[in-house]
Amino acid sequence: MKKIFNTLVALILLVSAGNMSFAAAPQHQYKPKSPVIVLNEKVEYITLQTPTAIVLTPYNYLNKYVQFPARFNKYSTLGLDYKPAMRESQAYIGMLIERDDVADPSVVIPLSEMKLFLKRSYAEKFRDRIFIKGKVFSTALGDPWVDVIELKVLPKDTGRK
Repeated sequence: MKKIFNTLVALILLVSAGNMSFAAAPQHQYKPKSPVIVLNEKVEYITLQTPTAIVLTPYNYLNKYVQFPARFNKYSTLGLDYKPAMRESQAYIGMLIERDDVADPSVVIPLSEMKLFLKRSYAEKFRDRIFIKGKVFSTALGDPWVDVIELKVLPKDTGRK
């Protein structure tokens, strides 16, 4: 019995010593790509009249650059730190826009199916109509997940559309 025990201890020491040699090797960790545009590369944007077009068929826009007008609703943490479409909450902030398919213009409903992310250092207080340029980087949960590349404030309008 003592011989079996000694053999097992020796085997465990050999296996752990072998693992230690691998532990010294550099570990590669997955890091999500940040929304960086190479300035020398010309990017073609798909121009949409409405953001709900992306929500209705998100898979058609996966890995495509899109641009569309929208009405800012609020900043949100919705979807941040979700592993299949990772955007870290320390570096990014989520943004909600208003639905444009609501029949009553006095009713405001956020388009929560679209996850829009921008770097916290880029975020400003957008309060009215905006024009968004971004890239659909994931369709996790069947929703479009968009990295916002550029935001422009559009001239104020008198009524809701």
